[in-house]
Amino acid sequence: MKMNNFGYLMKEGVRSIFSHGLMSFASVCVTVACLIIVGSFSILMYNLNIMVEDLNQTNEVICYVDSVYTDAEAKSVHSRINMIDNVFQANYVSREEALKNFVADHDNDAAFQGVDPQDLRHRIVVVLEDNSRMEETVALLEEVEGVAMIDAEFELAEGFTTISNVLGVVSTGIIAILLIVSLLIISNTVKLAMYDRKNEIAIMKMVGATNGFIRFPFMVQGFFLGIIGAGLAFGAEWLLYDALVTNIHEVDALGLFNFVPFVDLLVPMVVTFSAAGLFVGIFGSISAIRKFMDV
Repeated sequence: MKMNNFGYLMKEGVRSIFSHGLMSFASVCVTVACLIIVGSFSILMYNLNIMVEDLNQTNEVICYVDSVYTDAEAKSVHSRINMIDNVFQANYVSREEALKNFVADHDNDAAFQGVDPQDLRHRIVVVLEDNSRMEETVALLEEVEGVAMIDAEFELAEGFTTISNVLGVVSTGIIAILLIVSLLIISNTVKLAMYDRKNEIAIMKMVGATNGFIRFPFMVQGFFLGIIGAGLAFGAEWLLYDALVTNIHEVDALGLFNFVPFVDLLVPMVVTFSAAGLFVGIFGSISAIRKFMDV
């Protein structure tokens, strides 16, 4: 393509945005609405997955050390446990600390007066990296010399794993459906704009214009409409997300919902919105004009 033709077609694509302002406005509005819906659901699913993972980390495995082990020997057991695969964190709790924690949890000092810390065991509280591998990790912990007993909530770990898997499948499926619906809506909106220009396209075909020459301005138009829609959708998503998180924090006195700050999602959201805007804009234009190329 010659440079003078390229400049002309670029100008024609930009001019088309303003000469068909109503349809351009409709296309941008549809793009913004669809991207906000898809973006909001994606962010919600991301935050729910984070919350499930945080809850998953609270599911601890408690390793009770052999009662005959001294404090120094129990700490050596702690060191060996820390080296096991899939152990994210292992905290050593002495007999004395275990008694203090037990008394504090029950908030009744008098009931435990006279209880000797020696009646308890040293313990190591283990947090796993991946709770779906709890059974195999517990089997490795049982092989550690000095571990007398292990307390692990297998059912709870399986429950968290199931929830995480279900969220992943559901979110992927719904996001894919929303993207397809968005693309169809945007494509149909662009087709309406193309229908308004079918006579213009027919005339260009009759005077010998190539398909590429005809398509290029529409691709330019779709490119700019997609970018404009993505930018507006991104700004609206940021404002809506911050407003929602602020309102939730005001009513969530117990801190049950911990949403990730939007600035932490800035780069992936910019990339996602830009890619989605360009895709629906350009692909929507190409798929829409195909119908009018056969004259």
